[in-house]
Amino acid sequence: MSFSELGLSAKVQAAVASAGYTEPTPIQAQAIPHVLARRDVLGIAQTGTGKTAAFTLPMITMLEEGRARARMPRTLILEPTRELAAQVEENFVKYGVNHKLSVALLIGGVSFGDQDAKLTRGVDVLIATPGRLLDHFERGRLLLTGVELLVIDEADRMLDMGFIPDIERICKMVPFTRQTLFFTATMPPEIQRITEQFLHNPVKVEVSRAASTATTITQRLVRSGKKDFEKRDTLRALIRGAENLKNAIIFCNRKSEVATVYKSLQKHEFSVAALHGDMDQSARMAALAGFRDGKTQLLVASDVAARGLDIPDVSHVFNYDTPHHAEDYVHRIGRTGRAGRLGTAITIVTPEDSKNLSAIEKLIGQSIEWAGDPISEEEASEARRERRGAGGGRGSRAASGRSERSSEERPARRSAEPRPAAPRTGGRPERAERPARAEAAPAPVRDRAPARASSAEEADMSHLPQFLLRPVTYRGK
Repeated sequence: MSFSELGLSAKVQAAVASAGYTEPTPIQAQAIPHVLARRDVLGIAQTGTGKTAAFTLPMITMLEEGRARARMPRTLILEPTRELAAQVEENFVKYGVNHKLSVALLIGGVSFGDQDAKLTRGVDVLIATPGRLLDHFERGRLLLTGVELLVIDEADRMLDMGFIPDIERICKMVPFTRQTLFFTATMPPEIQRITEQFLHNPVKVEVSRAASTATTITQRLVRSGKKDFEKRDTLRALIRGAENLKNAIIFCNRKSEVATVYKSLQKHEFSVAALHGDMDQSARMAALAGFRDGKTQLLVASDVAARGLDIPDVSHVFNYDTPHHAEDYVHRIGRTGRAGRLGTAITIVTPEDSKNLSAIEKLIGQSIEWAGDPISEEEASEARRERRGAGGGRGSRAASGRSERSSEERPARRSAEPRPAAPRTGGRPERAERPARAEAAPAPVRDRAPARASSAEEADMSHLPQFLLRPVTYRGK
């Protein structure tokens, strides 16, 4: 099948041909005719299958007729990350070269004024992250009543990042009669609920089993000790020994680890850059540009970049940390082996990662081959016992640290407080202490306050009820 059979306009076909593409990918071949027929589409496809072009190409064809009005975009595309939003904009620039479409990008880290100026002139295509879109809407600078086509891309990533409430709110702002295109790689229950709520009789296009991995990717597991320095040693050995390594993305679970691994690789004279969510937009774009242009060979990233990179020719992916969520594994390794190219994905596994590894293999429906000796069940069981022991039965070292600190500090704080002495005449201490604190001398805070004003003899207590002035006597049994 060729692009000429999909119903695209002659201008779009010419732009696709000039970009060097001759045959559509499966997701493009199945989705584009339904989009042009104005049907709602539910697309389930793994990363790297060409689904961005599956909605940009028919959108450009449909936008050839009509014109944009001020502050009322004709189409809206929602993306989870700034990087992915910027790359969708690049697709419109590339495939819309023969058109005069106005495209606006609403993402964080960019001036509100510049974005507002574009909205004022009117835009055919509005590409936005949910947070920045709602910021403009709440300022009264944006109307969504003219949206004819809504695209929700990387929906499962939206779920991971907590954007689902924003997505529901935005879907209620656009006209009920709009066309909706919904793309996701996995279908957790919450995503299923959203599709049933906001899509009208959609055509389901599934080019591969949900959460499957591309057959062009060679996947391997490598064991390592659980200490951080052992994992860094293992990573450096893998990079130095990798075959046909052109460039690589190294994924970490936390931003702090991104910084640590980046500094370690830099210290050992690797060509490396870092990318995580706390960086400002200019630094993130500079890191991406250097990696995309080949000036930087290695990119250490957190999961914020797992679905936001559109670099077709990444030869290797290294999982420095085994991901906590099995779906993240699919999206991480989907950065390599794209567009039919071969790729390699290597995951560093410690004995403590056995549970996460089992979840990954269950999700993708296959066992991943070990490069070298695997981690035995005895080692994994011992790691689980150590974790339970360190956690005091609470399941994690972080939780155990909090419980240990609180158990040590609470008695210290209680013992530091002044407490009245128990009466020598006997009796139950609980009953003796309460009135003693209220009226007897050992309570220093209550004694000092009257002393500053006047002596006890001079104080006027005529307004107090008699039972408060009655002396207290303690009697032993």
